[in-house]
Amino acid sequence: MTLTRRSVLAAAALSGCATAGASFRTQSLKVEGTPFDMPPLRLPVFDGARRFAITDFGAQPGSQALTSAALARAIRAAHEAGGGIVVVPPGVWPTGPVHLKSRVNLHLEADATLRFSPDPADYLPAVLSSWEGLECMIHSPLVYAHECEDIAITGAGTLEAQMDMWTQWFARPRAHMDALVALYRMSVAGVPATERRMTDGEFIDAHLRPPFLHFNRCRRIRIEGVRIVNSPFWTLHPFLCEDVLIRGVSIRAHGHNNDGVDPEMSQRVLIEDCTFDQGDDAISVKSGRERDGWALATPSRHIVMRRCKVLNGHQLMAIGSELAGGISDVLVEDCEVDNRASTHKVALNNLLFVKTNERRGGYVRNIHLRRVKAHKLAGSVLDVDTDVLYQWRTLMPTLEKRLTPIEGLFVSDVEAGEAKHISRLRGEASLPVRGVSVKRVKVGKLLADAHDHRNAVEVSL
Repeated sequence: MTLTRRSVLAAAALSGCATAGASFRTQSLKVEGTPFDMPPLRLPVFDGARRFAITDFGAQPGSQALTSAALARAIRAAHEAGGGIVVVPPGVWPTGPVHLKSRVNLHLEADATLRFSPDPADYLPAVLSSWEGLECMIHSPLVYAHECEDIAITGAGTLEAQMDMWTQWFARPRAHMDALVALYRMSVAGVPATERRMTDGEFIDAHLRPPFLHFNRCRRIRIEGVRIVNSPFWTLHPFLCEDVLIRGVSIRAHGHNNDGVDPEMSQRVLIEDCTFDQGDDAISVKSGRERDGWALATPSRHIVMRRCKVLNGHQLMAIGSELAGGISDVLVEDCEVDNRASTHKVALNNLLFVKTNERRGGYVRNIHLRRVKAHKLAGSVLDVDTDVLYQWRTLMPTLEKRLTPIEGLFVSDVEAGEAKHISRLRGEASLPVRGVSVKRVKVGKLLADAHDHRNAVEVSL
């Protein structure tokens, strides 16, 4: 057998015998100036870590099979070496799903593109994920990690979803709706998440689209610099994660449910200096749906979004509606919302939107929005709606009523060119929204009353 330089390097990397430095460490990042006590984030640092180029493991720009296999081998090698950087060099690299392992940094160099397969069959077998707050087995996310520590995606390159089939899955035919009801009933019955298989058998046409990136029960995550284009579903979904930094990321995804970032039952999350061009909410903080959320009992808290720009998106920051585990200690500051320069305009509804319903339970408290500028809003600077059920109003009756206490919403120093209201509050008659402060908000043109409140107490304007 003839040994090439590539095969020697790959063999050395897989055996852990390469001589390059293998430094790996974590660092503490303090988030200053929050209106609540926020513990520092612990984050991985890959400076000086060994580099594993996917070309040394057989990747070829014209071959999805070879590139997918090379990515998996390089990730395994970096993991087994105790930590490393998997490098995607310039070029367009077709691939199937990428599954990360602990202590691995997937690094995309400038002018590098990972172009993900448009064929849903390439994302089987199913993995443990979730669909709108309910855990289940669905098609693999395009980038996936489960129970990992110290993982990162960095660089100036692009991750791109090809939408050929996912776009067709945006439709919600009868088979899809029936599957949603079945999944809900499995949750109510306490069926283990790994037995809720939504990709085969009677659910083969369920079409529960996967998130682009889903990190499930992971710790110490760094996502920096990359550009993300298109998504089957939610774009970045940290689920039951701790210590998450999303910095300098640009997302453009205009499909159905294309939120930008959805931290769910996650804690100590910092989102800064990002650009969002979304078909749905820019950020939507969540914490599980009904029985799943109540059983996991893990709130989302200590979440900061700052210095971000939203070109398109239904909301700058949404809280809910999946919030059964509770949400607290959220800060949005120094952000801008303006779609005037966009070629694909989405109605910008609200800056801060708290949404729940009589089934969710959970709680919302200590949410802050300050120093934000917006051009034109179809809705309000602050909106609270406790009767948001979407398609579930007719899909399922209320099996157990649990209202959501909402207390401590603080909005200040906001400028908007146009909005319907400054604040719109819709609490429950038996559980009013409590403790709202709206200060120094200027709207150039109001389309209705400045403040439209029902069932809200202790409101300071």
